[in-house]
Amino acid sequence: MAFSFLHILLAAFGLGFLIFIHELGHYWMARRVGMTVEVFSIGFGKPFYVWEHQGVKWQFCWLPFGGYVRIAGMEKKGNLEPHQIPDGFFGKKPWQRIKVAAIGPLVNLVFAFILFCVLWLTGGRSKPFSEYTRFIGWVEPCSSIYNSGVRSGDEITELNHKPFHSFHDILYASMLDDVSPSVSGWKIDYVSGDKAPFDYAFPVEPKAKGVERVGMISSVLSPAEYLIYTTPPQKILGSPMEASGIQSGDRIVWVDGKNIFSKKELISTINEPKTLLTVQRDQQVFLVRVPRIKISDMRINAGQKSEMDDWQHEAQIKGKVQDLFFIPYDLNGQAVVQQSLAFLNADSREERPCSHDRSAIENPLQAQDKILAVDGITVQSSVDIFKLLQTRHISIIVKGGNQSQPIRWNDANEQFAHDVDWKAVYKIASSIGTSKPIPQLGELRVLQPVEPKLMNDFPLPQELRTRITNEVSAQKKAIDEMEDPQAKAMALRQLEDSQRKVMLGVNLQDRAVTYNPSPFRLFSNAFEETWRTFAALITGYLSPKFLAGPVGMVQVMQYSWSVGVKEAIFWLAVISLNLGVLNLLPIPVLDGGHICFSLWEMITGKPIKSKTMERLIIPFVLVLIALFVYLTFNDISRLFSRFF
Repeated sequence: MAFSFLHILLAAFGLGFLIFIHELGHYWMARRVGMTVEVFSIGFGKPFYVWEHQGVKWQFCWLPFGGYVRIAGMEKKGNLEPHQIPDGFFGKKPWQRIKVAAIGPLVNLVFAFILFCVLWLTGGRSKPFSEYTRFIGWVEPCSSIYNSGVRSGDEITELNHKPFHSFHDILYASMLDDVSPSVSGWKIDYVSGDKAPFDYAFPVEPKAKGVERVGMISSVLSPAEYLIYTTPPQKILGSPMEASGIQSGDRIVWVDGKNIFSKKELISTINEPKTLLTVQRDQQVFLVRVPRIKISDMRINAGQKSEMDDWQHEAQIKGKVQDLFFIPYDLNGQAVVQQSLAFLNADSREERPCSHDRSAIENPLQAQDKILAVDGITVQSSVDIFKLLQTRHISIIVKGGNQSQPIRWNDANEQFAHDVDWKAVYKIASSIGTSKPIPQLGELRVLQPVEPKLMNDFPLPQELRTRITNEVSAQKKAIDEMEDPQAKAMALRQLEDSQRKVMLGVNLQDRAVTYNPSPFRLFSNAFEETWRTFAALITGYLSPKFLAGPVGMVQVMQYSWSVGVKEAIFWLAVISLNLGVLNLLPIPVLDGGHICFSLWEMITGKPIKSKTMERLIIPFVLVLIALFVYLTFNDISRLFSRFF
């Protein structure tokens, strides 16, 4: 709590310092060109300490974050026009006024560049690999990009026909550009090493733009990441992984027939209603994943049901047979496939096992195939299969070795692609459930079969269990308030599915990447994003409600301080750059507006009258105040929404 409060103070002080140096730039240049500076205030509000130095009133105020400079002639005095006040701001030549107005934003821009240089000279920031990868970690199976053949492990090389660097690019493009993003890259076969090109354009959604489109793309596509097991300070009690043989530093690379490239894919895989079978077809032995279906959802005749009743009795399993699980195949007593069976899928539609274009392991069984093992456990008969199918077991292959050392960001993608011997993974996986299993090859090894658990089955502390219960209740309440019946039903179904998800109870971390591009690249990237954001706001493509106001910026800085000093330096530089660019915009109340007034006077040779200036400035002052209040309200709303 104390550290959090300290981080908030550091965040507020950092933002105040940016405003202070901005005003200090105005002060220094105003004095240099001979303007009369009346007040330099350090902070806002009522002053508590005042002194005078070289004719300038200096003061400390009770709100010490920021400050302002008041130059003579910027406020009308009596009947005098601003340009008639001696040594006042408008009494100087236009070029001198431009220098005074421009120096404040330039100080912010230069300060941002200096901070980027500091980051570069100190070795850059440590960031998760997922923030700087080109590899796909997960694809939503029901999405159009999945149907186009794109899978996890594939590599994106171009975005809108430009080089693709990270998923940050695609999210920013979808948020700020008025066109649906298109991606191209390589479909990768990790066993053979073969690559095939792909091109995909995300579908155009007329009503979706800005942040809404970001959410849509994020829901179907996510970046790759390392899944490295680290021993937590306190082990999760009752974790299914306790007896698996996993060791600190192991990276999960394969689960139940699939190469795993992200935590999201891991969660999806262990929650898929499928089971891993070792099958013999003629003289060939191979793995296949088949649906694990409730018997009540299978289309079986009376004879098949009677046979399953017998298997249940022999396996000594209690309960009603229709509530138990089996695979959608008719088997004889010796575990040999006779034919496939129809079943109801998650959408209550009837289907049969079918082939998959890029996953041979998902292809259906054929008549006369003999099942040798279920989830890596050897079986002799259909009774054994029936018994094992009632409990899900997960087969996992991990890569050992020291993978905690950070890697350079520009080497990270190459290393990720070649860090694992995928042919060896395939060789080990192919032996699972056979008479000659391969437990280890080099740094790769198979863990003991793991039985995942529902969250409610973990012995969680009462405080955590209460918090989870309250969060679920809050979500149900929010769903009940939804007006759209279709959206309400979908949200309720998603919530119920999340409650039925199983877990491994293991702490997995991404690998650290040392991100240290040149300060010029950092500056240009931040400047481009700032400019594109302003452009999206002006065109109406991005709503102001998604911007951060003062409270939001303090939150960003507070979080960055909690991450580390270098992260705080980066965000301080980005905010300083934003302040510089914002103040250079040609809006009358900002420094850019004063520059425009001066340029107009240089062109026409006549100063702008005070009344004309007031008519131009006052409306924008009101708009900026309204925007300030609006952004602050949104910041506070977002802050409180985290707690309620």
